[in-house]
Amino acid sequence: MSTSGTLLFLIALLPFLGALVPGVMIRAGRNACASFTALPTALALILLLSLAPAVMNGETITVEVDWLPQLGLSASFFLDGLGLLFACMILGVGLLITLYARFYLSGEDPVGQFYTYLLLFQGAMLGIVLSDNILLLLVFWELTSLSSFLLIGYWKHLPEGRQGARMALAVTGAGGLAMIGGMLILGNIVGSYNLTDILQAGDAIRASDWYLPALILILLGAFTKSAQFPFHFWLPHAMAAPTPVSAYLHSATMVKAGVFLMARMWPVLSGTDAWFYIVATTGLVTMVLGALIALFKDDLKALLAFSTVSHLGLLTMLLGFGTEAAAVAAVFHIINHLTFKAALFMTAGIIDHETHTRDIKRLGGLRHLMPLTFLIGTVAALSMAGIPLFNGFLSKEMMLEEASHTYWAGSVYAVPVMATIGALLSVAYSFRFIKHVFLGPIRDDYPAKPHDPPFGLWAAPALLVVLVVLIGVMPFLAEGIVTAAASAVTGADLHPHLKIWHGVTPALYMSVIAVIGGAVLLALHGPLDRAWIKTPRPEAKAIFDRLVAGLVAATGRFTSGTHNGAISRYLAIFTVTSVVLGAIAFSGGSLSEPTRGLLPVPVVIAVGWIMLVVATISVVTMHHHRFRALVLIGIIGLTISGGFVYMSAPDLALTQISVETVTIMLLLLALHFLPKTTPKESPVGLKIRDGVIAVAAGLGVGGLAFAFMQRDISTISSFHVANSYEGGGGTNIVNVILVDFRGYDTYGEIIVLGIAGFVIYAVMHALLDGPAARRLRNTDYSKDISQDRHPLMMVVVTRVLMPIALLVGIFIFLRGHNEPGGGFVAGLVVAIALLMQYMASGFAWTQDRQRIEYHTMIGFGVIIAGLTGAGAWVVGRPFLTSAFTYIHLPPIEEFEIATAMLFDLGVFLTVLGAVMLMLYSLSRIARYAGSTVNVTAMDYDPANRVDDGPEST
Repeated sequence: MSTSGTLLFLIALLPFLGALVPGVMIRAGRNACASFTALPTALALILLLSLAPAVMNGETITVEVDWLPQLGLSASFFLDGLGLLFACMILGVGLLITLYARFYLSGEDPVGQFYTYLLLFQGAMLGIVLSDNILLLLVFWELTSLSSFLLIGYWKHLPEGRQGARMALAVTGAGGLAMIGGMLILGNIVGSYNLTDILQAGDAIRASDWYLPALILILLGAFTKSAQFPFHFWLPHAMAAPTPVSAYLHSATMVKAGVFLMARMWPVLSGTDAWFYIVATTGLVTMVLGALIALFKDDLKALLAFSTVSHLGLLTMLLGFGTEAAAVAAVFHIINHLTFKAALFMTAGIIDHETHTRDIKRLGGLRHLMPLTFLIGTVAALSMAGIPLFNGFLSKEMMLEEASHTYWAGSVYAVPVMATIGALLSVAYSFRFIKHVFLGPIRDDYPAKPHDPPFGLWAAPALLVVLVVLIGVMPFLAEGIVTAAASAVTGADLHPHLKIWHGVTPALYMSVIAVIGGAVLLALHGPLDRAWIKTPRPEAKAIFDRLVAGLVAATGRFTSGTHNGAISRYLAIFTVTSVVLGAIAFSGGSLSEPTRGLLPVPVVIAVGWIMLVVATISVVTMHHHRFRALVLIGIIGLTISGGFVYMSAPDLALTQISVETVTIMLLLLALHFLPKTTPKESPVGLKIRDGVIAVAAGLGVGGLAFAFMQRDISTISSFHVANSYEGGGGTNIVNVILVDFRGYDTYGEIIVLGIAGFVIYAVMHALLDGPAARRLRNTDYSKDISQDRHPLMMVVVTRVLMPIALLVGIFIFLRGHNEPGGGFVAGLVVAIALLMQYMASGFAWTQDRQRIEYHTMIGFGVIIAGLTGAGAWVVGRPFLTSAFTYIHLPPIEEFEIATAMLFDLGVFLTVLGAVMLMLYSLSRIARYAGSTVNVTAMDYDPANRVDDGPEST
């Protein structure tokens, strides 16, 4: 990894590392918290600027760290001109927002939490603009949605804040899901998920039959993120967030992510009619519609929100034109919009902070009371209007120039006229911002006495308006970064020249019309506003709310129809789906001729098979009698175990017998607290339906198994046979598979088993506090209890068998790597031995002799197994890779030592702990139901001789 690559990787990582600090530093005070929030941002910006000269000279800096190479996923980043521009915006404005938020947020706001969310969002945005892997980009894309949800809903006490956060997450998250599909299509077309590879394959992508689906899906992600029509409605409702959030998310970062994506994919997706008509048309409509709505908004932040929607539409339209000059104009306007819009949002926050209102109709005359704020806000608003000598004028002229010679569906006037209308409306709402907020007489009914804010609030917007003026009068200052970014967008070596005067062009006439028309609209704003209020029009939020309500109602009906609490319905749906999919797969392929004949069936095997079928049918017909059904299930399990033995599968037979024994014993204990029979709930029609489904599924599975057994099929088993000893150090292939080849599966399974034990324990605990507890207390179980609950013979036999069973368990555990056995079977064998002690002498007597908690046993088992797997990392091997060696200790013969034994020990402890915790849960029910607690090992102890008195003579 080169030095530049290391720095780039560190830049992407710093905000996430910094996010760990503010929650702790808030204890040191707000200033310390803000300082430590600014530190990683400033450091990342410094590192970025150190790489800027190389990027400005045309170099692309790359770094790649393998993450999941099998899935094509790597932590790869690259920095070109476009990435440099956006990264500077994200980090630079992030620093200003950190300062601004320190003085804007009140002492009651959890500032540490705010800065943590801010850095998380900042890191996600940096990830988007620097990612070289589209899968990694998608991860960061969704992370921006999640972190912006936290920022928008930061003021949790405000219902509109919570609703705005949910709306933003729903819209942008749904768009992100669509974008995932589009990006995967691109990766499939190119054969690589690296952006640098995809950007070189524009011709192949545009020629592909999958180009249009990929384009639509990717644009859905971009349009939802950048609030393009018809997804524009979420952004204004996100204004319920604190102003620092609005200034950051809606000027420099989140809403620009969609624009960035379109700019990044411009070399491979643009240049087609589909791109032009979808992107340019959407941008043009959004620009005009957003500007029109902004003109009639009375809330300062709402006006700025819809103006942001309009300017995002302008950027989208420029990128949609598909020309290099339009791309240059878009890049330049990205910079200009950042400067004046972030300053305007901060100005709106200052006004709200000092006057306690954002209602334009309650403001006016503030130029006398807040002169500094007036200066900052006016300069920024004039730039937004596109007035000469401010930077907004330059990019607006470039936009109008491109629009003036763009044809739409053969019309030479459609785009220029609509673009002029959009510019005109932009002038109108910008002039309104100045006039209705700052001009006019001083009022005497302000909610609070207005005054200019302290330095901490006006410093950030003041710096931004300085940039507005500097770029406006000296545009060559931005020429370098615009050149680098535009060249990265287009893939061409561009050399644009930014200047104030472009001569007498159609764009100049359009601009003059826009300024004059905007002034006229402002003069007519009163009557136009009244007409606007009276005019019926669709409200996007109301439509969205109705759609969400309808979707919730529809899903509720579907859920209530399919998830009604009846397991028979769940099994029916699952089984029918499986059968249908299997039938479709079978009918869509061809079946080769059988290569294996049927083997002769011995009489004993035939009888066993008939018994198995009879027992299975008996379970179905007699399942209402619970005890009888349990006995039949045990017979079925033992018969299957015999089949495993016959088929030379001793490991499976041992496991089956052990599992059957444990489950039957636990179920026998549970049946004591249940009715002897189950209610006959299913009607005849339902039984017929279930029978048909069961027969179809059984025939399907049986037919599939029969087809496999008749044909020679290559499987992975040959690999396991060949590598069991050489790779895993064991001759018992089944055990090596469990603890080595498929050790990760086994690790997940013991975790699930441990969780199951905890869940049963928790459910039993909750059960004893509910209606079931009352039934337990009110049920008389005494008639079902034997008068000799702990018989002498059973106690003696279990005591004798206990050490034997333990030795058998240890023997099975130690031999498992080379002979049938292992930790799972050993755990079940020891559990059976302990279960017999509990059944013989009662739970209380046996529990008093317990030396370790079963919860702890499960925890130790999972930890030992996990640490054994992680130990492989120390020597640079994959997780759960086994190591083994052979040791000779005289006079003992040579024997094997393998790390798999430690993993098996974790399996053993988890299995034993889970089974015993389940038994403990059942015993709690027994005691709650009134069972006596025994204090001796048996009901009659012959050692306690009863003296009947002196013998008679």
